[in-house]
Amino acid sequence: MPGQGGSFPPLIDQHCHGVLRAGPEPDAFEGYLTEAHLPHPASGPGSPPRDPGGGAGYFDTQLGFAVRRWCAPELGLEPHCPPAAYLERRAELGTTEVTGRLLRASGIATFLVDTGLPGALLTPGELAETAVAEAHEIVRLERLAERAADTARDTHSFLAELADSVREAARTARGFKSVVAYRCGLDLDPTPPGTSALYTAADRWLASRVQGGRLSDPVLERHLLWSAVRTGLPLQLHTGFGDPDLRLDHCDPLLLTDFIRAAAPYEAPLILLHCYPYHRGAGYLAAVFPHVYADFGLTLTHTGARARHVLAELLELTPFGKLLFSTDAHGVPELYLTGARLFREAMTSLTGQWVERGEWSPSDAERVTAMIAGGTAKRLYGL
Repeated sequence: MPGQGGSFPPLIDQHCHGVLRAGPEPDAFEGYLTEAHLPHPASGPGSPPRDPGGGAGYFDTQLGFAVRRWCAPELGLEPHCPPAAYLERRAELGTTEVTGRLLRASGIATFLVDTGLPGALLTPGELAETAVAEAHEIVRLERLAERAADTARDTHSFLAELADSVREAARTARGFKSVVAYRCGLDLDPTPPGTSALYTAADRWLASRVQGGRLSDPVLERHLLWSAVRTGLPLQLHTGFGDPDLRLDHCDPLLLTDFIRAAAPYEAPLILLHCYPYHRGAGYLAAVFPHVYADFGLTLTHTGARARHVLAELLELTPFGKLLFSTDAHGVPELYLTGARLFREAMTSLTGQWVERGEWSPSDAERVTAMIAGGTAKRLYGL
């Protein structure tokens, strides 16, 4: 069985982001261990100086503990070393060395990279070279619209440029991604907007938008979703928890039920990302709609020592060939490694127990593990 004398199957990280080219500085590292925008109160303005993780801060989370457990040995440190020692060693080795070590140790063979985030991040090609792996692009729909708006002369040219951008992206990318959950929530009218409504919404947005402003109009978001669905390529949809820019109660994947039903004739795979704490609802959607899949990126990373329990809940109802591994890593390579290791440990532990009790056969355990690790993603994305 995987993890019990046999080798674990290759991992396809079906949803992730780029890694920083430089940094972060030690005092900024903890910001990557949380979805919060602001520093922990123990490290904020007016707080006394502290040893990072010395009783407060984001090192004192399941993710912070997982980083110290799984990443420290790859940097030549003991597991669970003090945060200050970890950060000192990280700075001593430098960004390039740390990134290379941790990405290669993750065991990820292929990265599907959402390139829609700003910042000085490695490109998919650079990520692949550093990790000695493969990488492919996932195009973020909202960024296509925002770029088109930056150069549009008028509403007609904006919509024409946007249509061209979607078509061009469909030629080269492996799929699309939407953050509509962040921009206006998932409780949308499930139907495509009509021409009149689309032009009215575009007029309104372009007239009120400042250069570089982001898209949040629900009519234009619906247009983007349907533009992607009509290509037939996989469409990744953020659901569940994230940073404070969203309303969590507006991100329950069950709110997408009518859209999922309406999109079914196009047979474009819809991948529900993250899902936590609504992961059981996501499993239900994957169980009853053939074109719906569930992902646990970000979720296992942030639940750390509890990852096995969360993965077990996903495996209650989600068809095994409809569940996908990812890390949702961004910024620091620690998030790739912890996401991969936590999945391996959780999957090996669960299947080992079920085989030992006679509930699963060893061959079924190996086959299901291979599907979740990368087999299903390989099929969906044509890798």
